[in-house]
Amino acid sequence: MNFSELGRVIEALGKDRGVQKDVVVKAIEQAFLVTARKKYGIQGEYETRYNPEEDDIEIFQYKNVVDAVKDPILEIDLKNAREMNEDSQIGDQLGIRIENPNFTRVDIQTARQIIFQKVRDAEREILFSEFKHREGELITGIARRYERGFIVVDLGKADAVLPRREIIPSENFKTGDRIQAYLTEVVMTNKGPEIRLSRTCPQFLVKLFEVEVPEIQDGTIEIKSAAREPGQRAKIAVYSTDKDIDPVGACVGMKGSRVQNIVNELQGEKIDIVRWSADLETFAKAALAPSEISNIMMDNEEKSMDVIVEEDQLALAIGRKGQNVRLAAMLTGYRVNIISKDKLKHKIQKAVENLLQVPGITEPRAQVLVQEGIMNIGDLVAMEIKDLARSLAIDEKEATDVLEKTKDMIDKAQIKLEPDMEEELVSASAVPVYDGMMKARNESDKDGKGDTENKFSEAEKRLREELAAFKLK
Repeated sequence: MNFSELGRVIEALGKDRGVQKDVVVKAIEQAFLVTARKKYGIQGEYETRYNPEEDDIEIFQYKNVVDAVKDPILEIDLKNAREMNEDSQIGDQLGIRIENPNFTRVDIQTARQIIFQKVRDAEREILFSEFKHREGELITGIARRYERGFIVVDLGKADAVLPRREIIPSENFKTGDRIQAYLTEVVMTNKGPEIRLSRTCPQFLVKLFEVEVPEIQDGTIEIKSAAREPGQRAKIAVYSTDKDIDPVGACVGMKGSRVQNIVNELQGEKIDIVRWSADLETFAKAALAPSEISNIMMDNEEKSMDVIVEEDQLALAIGRKGQNVRLAAMLTGYRVNIISKDKLKHKIQKAVENLLQVPGITEPRAQVLVQEGIMNIGDLVAMEIKDLARSLAIDEKEATDVLEKTKDMIDKAQIKLEPDMEEELVSASAVPVYDGMMKARNESDKDGKGDTENKFSEAEKRLREELAAFKLK
């Protein structure tokens, strides 16, 4: 079977589509294999080969040599087999070339569809592989059009999508505008690879600093964490491995030149550059700047901290609409509770007054108990005798007497279990939306090859199952 200029078609497909020649050849061979099976019987055994010397597709049908033929599609008798190959024996399998397959226009059209489908699949695989390893990089393209809530960005070889939610609120791109963004992930869909971009994630801020600050590129300065409220304010924590280099000054640049370039790219987003510290309390104080922190009480098990501030520092610590405390929570990865020092003093005084109702509890003793977290009568009666004795530096007999008197007064309703609190102690609270810099949603494996087995969406898997009839077993 001869197809004029088949070799030229193979070369053209490979060159124009960027697909390797052997992939195109394999697609043609598989296409005609499917066509042969449909024409001569799907239960038969066939093989197709491209002969580059003759620029021809050769089709072979394999039959078992038998004494008596029961199925002519699968079997051939010994006499006819020896006419083709005189060495044939019973039990051999003989490959018979089909010289004139007489394919119809429908057969040719089916083969053509399969070839182009396989070439498209190969193009998708190439694009996927080319951009998959670039996840986590800055990428630049041209805005082409708006589609269903996202911008289509031309990257040259492929189009990427920038969803509306990933665009900084104050910016508005027009067709032809240059767009710089962070490549968050590449996923395979039923329309091919989808390249997803973001300008709002904290990693975008990190990458911009890497571009602007040479010391970050060479590893002298490390970015430990970052937090953003896109278009409004951001915080980034930096650390220098060289004690002679100031990480904050290096990131700000001469007269603020380096950070200003980033602010311009982020549409005026204010950026606080924070000095990172391994000591979490020190780091938390820096993260809550410009407010001055009086004290911090850490709870590492619950990953939370109570931050004590003076009344005149309360507004600064909380920030406009709670922005400062939210960013600090994201930067540290801890829940942050802002507490006014005046409110705390008031609460402590009320707790002391509540404990003073108990005979044998003096003000110094009440203050000791409050320092150990005993804030009311209820907490007191829940204590073990030996713990109370240790806290107040008394013997267990006296501690037992204190607890019995307290319980007796509770039974007679002669005592208030808790102090009257007029207002909530915590002035503001924030839970981290993410812990420092978020990890990539689809992180590649350690070899950097990615998860090739799971790179297809469900829609793509279904499509591939439907095309299974066009493929070799």
